[in-house]
Amino acid sequence: MRHQRQLDIVQRLRTDGATSVDDLARLLGVSSATIRRDLQRLDEAGQITRVHGGAIIPSDDSEDADRERPFATVAADEAPDKRSVARLAATLIDDGDVVLLDVGTTTQLLARELRGRRVTVMTTSLAVLDVLRDDPAVELILLGGWVRRAYHSLVGVLTEDALRQVHADLAFLGASGVRRDGEVLDTTLVEVPVKRAMIEASDRAVLLADKQKFPGTGKLRVCNVADLSMVITNPGADPETLQICSDNGVEVLST
Repeated sequence: MRHQRQLDIVQRLRTDGATSVDDLARLLGVSSATIRRDLQRLDEAGQITRVHGGAIIPSDDSEDADRERPFATVAADEAPDKRSVARLAATLIDDGDVVLLDVGTTTQLLARELRGRRVTVMTTSLAVLDVLRDDPAVELILLGGWVRRAYHSLVGVLTEDALRQVHADLAFLGASGVRRDGEVLDTTLVEVPVKRAMIEASDRAVLLADKQKFPGTGKLRVCNVADLSMVITNPGADPETLQICSDNGVEVLST
């Protein structure tokens, strides 16, 4: 009930723009206090922004960035580097392992490497689903949530709650870049809480990032490199940024 109500709140804000607590309470048939608690949770998840007396959808909402560079466009960028990162990542996975695959073009390539393997894959990526849906060897678990069509992903409170119910041996993450101070960044507001939840749900978190992302840029902090177990990249990645990773106890593998 709470999950559906929060989804209804987000949809209402997308449709109507800024909306007051009282209006939401009346429309959804609950108390103002309940709406305030929902707004607080949604704000913490990065899906809305609290304002005096109500809430709005952030102006830099995730879909805007993805309309500028949709999934197919990103997939074509640095494709050989991404493919070599994915192939090396696949060698870390043993038969019987449970792995979490983040959204992104490199994790989609990793999914291709896992076809025919006796592994369990849990994912928020519809692109990974497309790769593995007909493979009888792979046990495939799709985590629910709100569908972001432009980037073929699932996000939101349902996704984050699902991640709190699971455990993985390895989580393979994507990001926009790593700064020279060791901060891992992303540009998509609603993906950040999901990435953080994947780190919490796994024994080891592995960042898959081609050389162009060292150093990289982004608007939002995902984590510090110290929260990762390993980084996989290509020759030519910025040595200063990679040294920060090593200094924080992160194993760096280069294709």
